[in-house]
Amino acid sequence: MIGNNVGVTITFLIYIAMMLALGYIAYKRTSNLSDYILGGRSLGPLPSALSAGASDMSGWLLLGLPGYAYAAGYEAIWIAVGLLAGTWLNWLLVARRLRTYSLAAGDSLTLPSFFENRFNDTSRTLRVVSAFFILMFFLFYTSSGLVAGGKLFETVFGLEYEIAVIIGTVAVVSYTFFGGFLAVVWTDVVQGLLMFAALLLVPIMAINADGGWSATQMAMEAKNPEFLNAFTGTDGEALGILAILSLLGWGLGYFGQPHILARFQAIRSEDDVPTARRIAVIWSAFGLFGALLVGFAAIGYFDTVLEDGEKAFILLVDALFHPVIAGILLAAILAAIMSTADSQLLVSSSALAEDFYKALFRRDASQTELVWVGRFAVVGIAVVATILAFDPDSKVLTLVSYAWAGFGAAFGPALILSLYWKRMNKQGAVAGIIVGGATVVIWGNMSGGILDLYEIIPGFILATAAIVGVSLATAEPSKEIQDGFDQAMNP
Repeated sequence: MIGNNVGVTITFLIYIAMMLALGYIAYKRTSNLSDYILGGRSLGPLPSALSAGASDMSGWLLLGLPGYAYAAGYEAIWIAVGLLAGTWLNWLLVARRLRTYSLAAGDSLTLPSFFENRFNDTSRTLRVVSAFFILMFFLFYTSSGLVAGGKLFETVFGLEYEIAVIIGTVAVVSYTFFGGFLAVVWTDVVQGLLMFAALLLVPIMAINADGGWSATQMAMEAKNPEFLNAFTGTDGEALGILAILSLLGWGLGYFGQPHILARFQAIRSEDDVPTARRIAVIWSAFGLFGALLVGFAAIGYFDTVLEDGEKAFILLVDALFHPVIAGILLAAILAAIMSTADSQLLVSSSALAEDFYKALFRRDASQTELVWVGRFAVVGIAVVATILAFDPDSKVLTLVSYAWAGFGAAFGPALILSLYWKRMNKQGAVAGIIVGGATVVIWGNMSGGILDLYEIIPGFILATAAIVGVSLATAEPSKEIQDGFDQAMNP
């Protein structure tokens, strides 16, 4: 439990009240499923960029990545480089085309519905297969955020871990249940700015308190000289090409994250994409390298080894700041958790409402009915994710890495090729999604030699091969589908 937490408690309560108020305002503006899922496609470049960044950089940015930097030193830089490159390429290659094509393809609200409309799949196979993988991997991803919330409330307030997880879940579910996409985006903007400020202020204060950057580096070197070498592990062994590729490979995940892609679909106009891209890349750069500096600063600042390196940010805040300021900065962790968990819950509920319930059971369901199905799906998914998060030994970064790889491999190649290759057909899309998702599940449970490579890389490669191979081995898409592709890409 953190020292004097009265100021922290007050700050947290005010912060949560603000988020609930935004959720209520959004609730009053939500009248149909398009509003609930994509906010009526009305986002400007600033909220699009900040919401995409905040929903991407979950609690792992303030807990998982600093924890990895604390344990591994400069080796962690490779992850940041890969993620920053992935952010830029995703906005460059996918954002504009997905915004244009998802609207042209029957005003598709979700990724599964886009795939269905893109390939005119009347069998519903693509939609159901896509929704299945979304639900499966989001359970792990959402659990990672709830684990982060549990660690936050456990450390700050001395609560039992399980109770801490439940409190964090209730806070997120409350405003997502009512407000939908607009509540998620509006809160993301506030949360993204708060995360940005925290990741600049905390490492600067910690490094200055330790005597400056040179003193921090000397402390890191004294504890383990390998902390300062990006090409070796902490044991002095060279990382090797597999290890470096695995760390850089995180960047591939961006192309398949449904909660990030939803921001591309919801942006007001494709003309806003370049501005949003610049904002997103700058935000991500400062956030990622600020998180690394938190981990490095913790190595130098604390004399004793932390039992859980993922609490480095929390413990630095407690050591360096007045309780009221600490409350604001620790609210940044809650912001990171909420900004991603709410997006994940919303996309998962959208998959259940739009891609299972409406597609398979109630094709004539009213808009009001679908919104309420989506809301109750938020609660159901949150309950399952909470159960998965109850293990207090869970590592945030481990859970994120598995879900990140699953989405990247299952949907990344399918989405990129569907936006750039008109010869791709329905059979190829189904094969790619299944092969990519299955490869991650199988590869992720094996180890040794080449199997130590991060599963997103083989998953991405095999999914791409499956899409190309199956598409070429089966009939070309109809002239209607190919003409639709040309019209969407060249309006």
